[in-house]
Amino acid sequence: MPGFPKDQRDAAARLFWQAFSGKLGKVLSPEDKALALISRLLDPNYALSAVTGDGRLLGMAGYKTENGGLVDGGLSDMMAVYGVLGGLWRGLVLDLLERDPEPGLLLMDGIFVSAKARGLGIGTALLEAVCETAAVKGCSKVRLDVIDTNPRARALYERCGFAATETEETGPLKHVFGFSSATRMEKLVTPA
Repeated sequence: MPGFPKDQRDAAARLFWQAFSGKLGKVLSPEDKALALISRLLDPNYALSAVTGDGRLLGMAGYKTENGGLVDGGLSDMMAVYGVLGGLWRGLVLDLLERDPEPGLLLMDGIFVSAKARGLGIGTALLEAVCETAAVKGCSKVRLDVIDTNPRARALYERCGFAATETEETGPLKHVFGFSSATRMEKLVTPA
């Protein structure tokens, strides 16, 4: 489904944190502030969700276009949660991970599935929905980045037709983010 149920915002923030705390934990900790920031920033206009019949969130995929993204905010949001100094340094560090989409490209901005729902095909369905969304939006390509410490995600992306195009090393920032490299992967789609 497009977006996510309004009453599941905090659940979406928790799932996002569970999926990305290994990558973002040193920058966004403590957990309570990280959850407050993520919940504040989540934009349902750039989300696709898998939910149960009674509305519980099972997983979500986010994307980014030239107009916005799933977790899109600014320095003022960081400072509102972490204070001026805490928000400033976190914002500067996170800016190093920022990726901007080109025209005609839909940039996948995270995918996560609850632990209880893994292995049920939800990740595959969400990836397919992202590609369909790209086509509907007139994009010809979907791009994502996968970190070297997540081979399971990379295998999923490859099964779904994504191909590696380049790998970028993090250098000394590996100690901050917990991964040594990120591989850019792309899949061509036919615009609707």
